[in-house]
Amino acid sequence: MPVDTLEFEEPVAILLKEVQSMRLMPQTPERAATIARLEARAEALRAEIFTRLTPWQRVLVARHADRPVMLDYVARLFTGFTELHGDRRFADDKAIVTGMAHFHGAPVFIIGHQKGSDTKQKIYRNFGYAKPEGYRKALRVMRLAEKFKQPVIVFIDTPAAYPGVESEERGVAEAIALNLREMALLDTPIVVVVCGEGGSGGALGIAIGDRILMQEFAVYSVIPPEGCAAILWRDPARKVEAAEALKITAPDLLEMQIIDEIVPEPAGGAHQDHAAATALLDEAITRHLGQLTAMVPADRLETRYRKFRSIGRLGHAFTDDRDEAVAPPAE
Repeated sequence: MPVDTLEFEEPVAILLKEVQSMRLMPQTPERAATIARLEARAEALRAEIFTRLTPWQRVLVARHADRPVMLDYVARLFTGFTELHGDRRFADDKAIVTGMAHFHGAPVFIIGHQKGSDTKQKIYRNFGYAKPEGYRKALRVMRLAEKFKQPVIVFIDTPAAYPGVESEERGVAEAIALNLREMALLDTPIVVVVCGEGGSGGALGIAIGDRILMQEFAVYSVIPPEGCAAILWRDPARKVEAAEALKITAPDLLEMQIIDEIVPEPAGGAHQDHAAATALLDEAITRHLGQLTAMVPADRLETRYRKFRSIGRLGHAFTDDRDEAVAPPAE
């Protein structure tokens, strides 16, 4: 079944419609050759379009309805996945999925946002908007991983934390803040993958790790472009301008040293070929996990600490009170 094309892929859509029409006709060698030629042209045109996407167009790709979600990657990357439910305080948040599995034969813990892949699932998963119990469930599972000395692999794909009244009543800000502190100190390797939308504190609440990987057409921002435009200009329609200003694309974030690596996607985005997208992600996770497990735990924790303390100090060597003596006050 053909994947839906996005608004900026109109030239590709025209070619694909022509291919679809020709497939309904009686097939001849000449017609088959024409179809193959049109498909190759559409693929080349899509690849060209995707080399020059604007930030807003990348947002549209990250939100594509056919883009792989967390459980798609879990099914392809891991074996023996066993889901763990509940925060042991209030409820089981369906927007964050946690569990145990094996990655290339080695035990790991998995945590991530799950948006859902159809309307029924999206409603069930609250469209990936997690509540406080989701972040508390994630922290409970992270502590299990630390107890059993097993790595944690995190998948980020959420517009934001759920902003409803009940979420505020149950302390969503406190839950996210606690996770930030505890993940910074968690004594086990953590690999974070931004695979779709990385929105605001809702993403950051489970995104403190030793390595932050980001798929090529994912986005990661302090606020969704529509929200930014509504706050700054009182006009959500200026979302395209906001997307540009926010610097939310993978190349922007790699340049600012907020992420560690851009994971390539198949031509036209991960939604075009789930298997190929998974294979590219598999290689990156395997490589970084191998590096982290080989490190001395104390060195790994210190490197993680320095990574996040240095964000925002571009062009300046990081120092803190553990690096230099504090001069005595002048008399």
